[in-house]
Amino acid sequence: MGGLPRYHEIGRAMATLLSDEVFHDVAYKAKNRSHLLAGVDEFLDAVTVLPPGEWDPAIRIEPPAAIPSQHTRKHKKTEPIVVIDEEEEERKMREDAGLTRTGRLFGGFLNDIKRKKPWYLSDFKDGFSIQSIASFIFIYFACLTPIITFGGLLGEATENRIAALESLVAGLICGVAYGFFSGQPLTILGSTGPVLVFETILYDFCKTIEWDYLSFRLWIGLWAGLILLILVAIDASAMVCYITRFTEENFATLIAFIFIYKAVEKVLKIGHKYPMETLVDGPKFCECVPLNETEEMSNSTDWTSISGEDCTRLYNGTMVGDGPECAHYYADVFLLSLILFFGTFVISIYLKDFKTATFFPSKVRQFISDFAVIIAIVAMSGMDFALGIHTPKLDVPGQFKPTWEGRGWVIPPFSGNPWWSSIVALVPALLACILLFMDQQITAVIINRKEHKLKKGGGYHLDLFILSVLIIVNSVMGLPWFVAATVLSINHVNSLKLESECAAPGEKPQFLGVRENRLTHIAIFIFIGLSVVMTPILRKIPMAVLFGVFLYMGIAALKGIQFFDRILIMFMPVKYQPDYTFLRQVPLKKVHLFTAIQLTCLAVLWIIKSFKQTSILFPLMLVVMVGVRKSLDWIFTQRELKILDDTLPEFSRKKRMEIEVDEEDEDEEGKKEPLPTSEGIMTIPLANGNVMKVPLNPINISEEVNKSGVWMDINKDQEKKAPNSPTKNNEERSRNSCKRCRRRKKSRANDEVNGVANGVTHGHASDVEMNGSPMCMGHSEIDSDTKESTLEIENESCRL
Repeated sequence: MGGLPRYHEIGRAMATLLSDEVFHDVAYKAKNRSHLLAGVDEFLDAVTVLPPGEWDPAIRIEPPAAIPSQHTRKHKKTEPIVVIDEEEEERKMREDAGLTRTGRLFGGFLNDIKRKKPWYLSDFKDGFSIQSIASFIFIYFACLTPIITFGGLLGEATENRIAALESLVAGLICGVAYGFFSGQPLTILGSTGPVLVFETILYDFCKTIEWDYLSFRLWIGLWAGLILLILVAIDASAMVCYITRFTEENFATLIAFIFIYKAVEKVLKIGHKYPMETLVDGPKFCECVPLNETEEMSNSTDWTSISGEDCTRLYNGTMVGDGPECAHYYADVFLLSLILFFGTFVISIYLKDFKTATFFPSKVRQFISDFAVIIAIVAMSGMDFALGIHTPKLDVPGQFKPTWEGRGWVIPPFSGNPWWSSIVALVPALLACILLFMDQQITAVIINRKEHKLKKGGGYHLDLFILSVLIIVNSVMGLPWFVAATVLSINHVNSLKLESECAAPGEKPQFLGVRENRLTHIAIFIFIGLSVVMTPILRKIPMAVLFGVFLYMGIAALKGIQFFDRILIMFMPVKYQPDYTFLRQVPLKKVHLFTAIQLTCLAVLWIIKSFKQTSILFPLMLVVMVGVRKSLDWIFTQRELKILDDTLPEFSRKKRMEIEVDEEDEDEEGKKEPLPTSEGIMTIPLANGNVMKVPLNPINISEEVNKSGVWMDINKDQEKKAPNSPTKNNEERSRNSCKRCRRRKKSRANDEVNGVANGVTHGHASDVEMNGSPMCMGHSEIDSDTKESTLEIENESCRL
């Protein structure tokens, strides 16, 4: 009870605020707390304060005869809004990012160094935070698994010339060097599918002509590094500006789908390797199938009674069927792998969104959200260890030495190959350059998007220079080539995002930017190299858990991709579609057409990447995508393409659109601004040149509506169509309507007695008794004979 006076005063304060016309509009249109605070500040600036010693609260302050105009408060003089030239803005953005030609050798490279030099020390200071630790552990496991998997596949393709251990060493060298010297350390280097295909084709070619694979690969790497250095010298990275949202989102969506597809595929392969017995009570058979079976042997031998050992030893045959002798079943291995796979994914997704939950303080929620993936890995690995079921585990090399005994850490230049093989290597080096350049720069474009609000900028030329040097070093040491990995880089950026703290209930956190630093990148790849030492611990982690992390990364990478949002919109009814910027400016059919074209291109890229014979052409198809985007100029207008294929952030374009709409509204209001005259009449100029005069005295809305020409036309039409006798319902509604008019008239009469209002009422000047029921002149007998729809309109006007 002690707080009631305080609540009463708060209520009075809010009522006073909302009684103000300007603050009422601000509160109605406010989108966050800052808008409300600005409205309160404006109200306090305009309010008049009476000190307690200067007036008597018992004295009533008379209201003014005419309500003062709030025009001056609504239309304060503001600084002129600068019109933003989008083309000029895009040109400045390209100059700031180093995507314009300088006209001198290594000009873009030197500009990147000058741009990144002031931020170099802060790149290390900004990395000291709990969030960086969580990001480092998450991306470490996310990088370790594909590196080992890629090394295993490369070992199978090259007969262990390059395998898992070489991949770990390459990760250590490339990751640490790139983290220290690159222009954009948020980009994560890794192994990619096109590189694996290139290595496989190259090894098969060398094996066919009996050349040494590592020596021929050395010359290809030297040529590729030299060509990339030439591209850096001539500012070739400026061509990145032609890679628009159309191309980069096709590429990012494709890689995300591949992560999701491969994660599910790898888990299903566990089921093939460790089959689970089904139809336990059903009949099963197992028989021996000899290698050379004769007709006499077939008639005289019961093949179902022969054991597997006798089948192999006596008949050189194999056991066929689903019986115990033929198939060896593993109890619960595949089932537990599925539980670990989906459990890791669900825990990661749920805990990552835990920062928006209603439990615990904000710091605790943020901590749990940052360590979501680590908590999922530890929880599922602990569950596997507690159950003691032998699920497939992560296999990490235990010794630091080359996998193939016939090689060392430095590759000889020829090793039996002819001298002209160094010249022939130029041809495959050109294809390798296209592959490396496109993979690197498309990922860099995605990471450097304006939506990420990066303050320190990127360095396309510097990144390509570091990559070319690393290609040369890895070729000399016989290590796999590493290039920017799209999904890993996107998840690295997402794990370092910064958001505002919510101070008010229901307030959504605002995205502030990304914690740009080099420490996470360097620490990730230092631990990649130390994984050989940590083998006893890493071999306890089930592969199904890491596949669950893969699934999480693939789905998390799709968030924020406009292409994926437009795909979802295709399956939504119009009334449930989100309020995206492009939906307000482009017709829905054109949006769906643009999405359908992108889906077709995505399907073509998927088909080309799926087949071994055509997957080597994947980088070239990315170049073709740029041409496809250019051809869309014949289908869509430039305005539609700027909206659907815009590289600017959504929020900035939305803000500019709102400014333009506000300017148009202010222009229209300025043209129709009412001008008061000395006669107490307000004149409003209309668009057609006429002038509407409105008295400054209080106006009864229902009376003015009744006297309008539109209302009279409706009454005339209703008189022609009205029935002879009204229904009982209509009589009751008309009677109630007139009672409201009479009560309002009585209230105005009291105000006139008190001197509050001097207005003259119109229309309802007097009431008369008709047939014993109260009627007013505004409601004639003809009005009471109108249809129910007309009376509903009248009641609405009276209610106003």
